[in-house]
Amino acid sequence: MRTALFGGIVMAGVTLAACQSLSPTMKTAPLPPYPVSKTVDQVDDYHGTKVADPYRWLETDDADSQAWVEAQRQYAENYLATLPTRDDYKKRLTELWNYERYSAPEEKGGRYFYYYNNGLQNQSVMYVQDSASAPARVLLDPNTLSADGTVALSGTAISKDGKRLAYGVSKSGSDWQEWFVRDVDTGKDLTDNIKWVKFSGAEWTPDGKGFFYARYDEPKAGTELSGQNYFQKLYYHQLGTDQSQDVLVYHRPDEKEWGFGATVSDDGNWLIIPVWQGTDPRNRVFYKALTGKDQAVKPLIEIVEADYSFLGNDGSVFYFKTDFNAPRARIVAIDVNNPGKANWKEVVPQSSNPLQTAFIAGNRFVLGYLKDAVSHVEIRSLDGKLEHTLKVPDLGTVGGYSGKRESNELFYSVTSYVRPTTIFKLDLASKQDSVFREPKVAFNAAEYESKQVFYTSKDGTRVPMILSYKKGLKLNGKNPTILYGYGGFNISLTPSFSAANIAWLERGGIYAVANLRGGSEYGEDWHQAGMKHNKQNVFDDFIAAAEFLISEKYTSSAQLGIHGGSNGGLLVGAAMTQRPDLFGAAVPAVGVMDMLRFQKFTIGWAWVSDYGSSDNKDDFPVLHAYSPLHNLKAGTHYPATMVMTADHDDRVVPYHSFKFAAALQAANASAEPMLIRIEHKAGHGAGKPISKLIEDKADFFAFLEKHLAQ
Repeated sequence: MRTALFGGIVMAGVTLAACQSLSPTMKTAPLPPYPVSKTVDQVDDYHGTKVADPYRWLETDDADSQAWVEAQRQYAENYLATLPTRDDYKKRLTELWNYERYSAPEEKGGRYFYYYNNGLQNQSVMYVQDSASAPARVLLDPNTLSADGTVALSGTAISKDGKRLAYGVSKSGSDWQEWFVRDVDTGKDLTDNIKWVKFSGAEWTPDGKGFFYARYDEPKAGTELSGQNYFQKLYYHQLGTDQSQDVLVYHRPDEKEWGFGATVSDDGNWLIIPVWQGTDPRNRVFYKALTGKDQAVKPLIEIVEADYSFLGNDGSVFYFKTDFNAPRARIVAIDVNNPGKANWKEVVPQSSNPLQTAFIAGNRFVLGYLKDAVSHVEIRSLDGKLEHTLKVPDLGTVGGYSGKRESNELFYSVTSYVRPTTIFKLDLASKQDSVFREPKVAFNAAEYESKQVFYTSKDGTRVPMILSYKKGLKLNGKNPTILYGYGGFNISLTPSFSAANIAWLERGGIYAVANLRGGSEYGEDWHQAGMKHNKQNVFDDFIAAAEFLISEKYTSSAQLGIHGGSNGGLLVGAAMTQRPDLFGAAVPAVGVMDMLRFQKFTIGWAWVSDYGSSDNKDDFPVLHAYSPLHNLKAGTHYPATMVMTADHDDRVVPYHSFKFAAALQAANASAEPMLIRIEHKAGHGAGKPISKLIEDKADFFAFLEKHLAQ
């Protein structure tokens, strides 16, 4: 659960003048009237405070709302079609995206499985090699599942012997998954079909005869994309049987918010069941023996006070990464036969840097730390002794790990904002590493650089930010800049390559990423400093980042655009309503804009752990004070805004964006456009086909260039 022109040379027919810099703003005729957004007399009482909700009707999927959606979609398209650089961006983005991409391979039963995209395939294709030297063959091509690429591969699990592949697919970006099983030898599907899975993977038993998974009950017709998700259940599916015969392993009818993971230990003797509740990083842990007479589910960690991630075991001794009594996390060993905290053994103590990822490969701990939001990776023995530290490029991120306990072969990826993702192979015994796959992208990486800066937020907190741009940047306060942030749910923003962002940098733009409180860049304390009643700290950090960029002459208010998605969409909505004077443009994507009703839809209730809830008397005034929808003020000059959402988003339902856009169009007093771009047959973002991503980013950059360039 816990679960985005060519340095002075001419390329591809683009003229030199268009290549050298962002285009000047062109005067346009006054905007045509926005589509009519009717209002209703809806008033809610929150603990004695009356709050109007005039656009409540947009929460329904009736004829009126459908007509409004279509009218807004057409209005936005009519405007975007006039942008002078839209086609240039689309052409260049197509060139940049057209490069070979590989995932790190995963070895099972002597076979190697990996994903490959030849460049412009809507979805990456899964390949298999029957040995390290065998030729690769296609195992599963999601592009054949739909004509438009809107059916995506959303999860895979390979049996330990490498003979079976369980895979989940999602349609139009929905979180709902349907799972199937493919025979690796023949490449054909078996009869198995699992439905109504959400926020779950599949975990095979060692014998390959079946797998564990979690699902919800089938929703009522018409509520699939908006109904609340409660009472998840953990099942075991035996191959060759109908889903109706699946064995219920564990559920809690007394705990509607509990969700269940499943991990089978490497020795095949134990099933570990992490129990999550919403987006709270803290969790419970249950377990059951898979051998012997006593196979009852038993509690190991019953109190919700810390995060516990199972790493592996030696017999009855389980290794966990946890932040219990260690806000930056450590490794402990717990004997399930003697599990009292007094008997825990600390294997790797807490470091000055937060421990983000941990797993066992080659009978060693592979530990991924963050140092000022940049990767630092250590290899330690199972008794905690340091053996090796990976070499990581400046301002780089290490991830995509693939390794097994019994093998010294470790694959991993290295990426940065201006360097494409490269796959490395490390021999854990000799500590020798080598490049395994290195992509070739149609740009000269040597012409670009990233720089980390630190700035001071409103309350004196020191916050890191990484800026990426073309070398030779002049600090003249005239550089069009995109400031991106997230700041929530214990999620860190670390450097990662985006071919799309290169199109912005090529034309003289700056791309800035601020590591706001609410994430986990500095551990759980950093997270808690930006959640619930501390949420305003996140917005203050973001606003301070903008003020820093302006004061240090990177850009100006008129040339500063802000962007974020999901919780980051909330961030942008809050920033633009609190400081509309500070920005030249805003693009909130799939954002949580109604902080008083988010918990009413799909998995929204799960965010209460980070936000609080309007149902709580103490939380309501905090949420009401920054809720983007409720802080729009009539007669205010708002920056040019393009709200982005999708009609199949069942994570942050599009009603948030619909209501915010309607209210924004009514409140705005500036001559700037207030658009809502509504993607058709798309969801929260996962699995979006390349063709849609190119169109999405072409509109995004063309809109920002139009409203940020001088």
